[in-house]
Amino acid sequence: MSDTGLRPLPQGMERPGVARGLTSIFAHRYLLELLVRKELRVRYQASVLGLAWSYVKPGAQFAVFFFVMGGFLNMSKTLPPFAIFLFSGIIVINLFTEILGNATRSIVWNGPLVRKIFLPRQLFPVSSVFVALVHFLPQVVILIAGALFYGWRPDATGVAAFFLGTFIVIAFALGLGLIFAAVNVAFRDIENTVDLILMVAVWFSPVLYSMSMVWDTFGRGSLLSQLYEANPLTIAVELFHRAFWWAAADPSIREGALIPDLMTRGVIMLVVSLALLAIGDRVFTRMSRKFAQEL
Repeated sequence: MSDTGLRPLPQGMERPGVARGLTSIFAHRYLLELLVRKELRVRYQASVLGLAWSYVKPGAQFAVFFFVMGGFLNMSKTLPPFAIFLFSGIIVINLFTEILGNATRSIVWNGPLVRKIFLPRQLFPVSSVFVALVHFLPQVVILIAGALFYGWRPDATGVAAFFLGTFIVIAFALGLGLIFAAVNVAFRDIENTVDLILMVAVWFSPVLYSMSMVWDTFGRGSLLSQLYEANPLTIAVELFHRAFWWAAADPSIREGALIPDLMTRGVIMLVVSLALLAIGDRVFTRMSRKFAQEL
């Protein structure tokens, strides 16, 4: 008998109903695939366009921002090719927004499953990541096509920046999503709080404007500038600018346009985001024991 008073299980077996964190996802990959398919099927049920909305929504968002920021505020002349600069930031924010928003609501949305059967609760927030990636990939394809049109050619640093920025967003959004999803079961106000965060996220990252405007406003090296640069989304957006916009921009324009030591800062932000993910997993695992009772 163990210290808990329960008989030890035979080798290769595990006790049901025990939360084991994100590591349990690997043993339930089939369930994860089913959840992702279910989410996509429910989302596009009775939809004529279906997955084509992955192109329509970001396209409409890009058009609005391009004409407002590029035309009315003249950003298209100061940051050419502004279309690539803008869209490379938009798809980062869209990825973050979809992961965090859906992960926060994932347990509540799947309340009947949580109440009736035991399965790793992390499956629900993690499935939000894969659904978001399904929508993210078509946007990347559009971005690459547009960048090629403007003379972009991929380079090793740019490819590394793309993957580094993507991993930062996934780890950062999922870490926050696990925490908010767990708290949201008891306090539904969290959903509205997250909606507010997502609403302002595009304005607190260099998506619609360049870092030089931030430095001109706050002062390079000032406390406010440092706080702005400490935002993982800021670094992720800048990494995407390095991956796509930088190689297509005129050398005279791109000089000093991005955050210095960007790749080094990207690695640091990835470590920070992974630490947040570990914390989020721990908080989620501890709180998940009461999900069935609270839902």
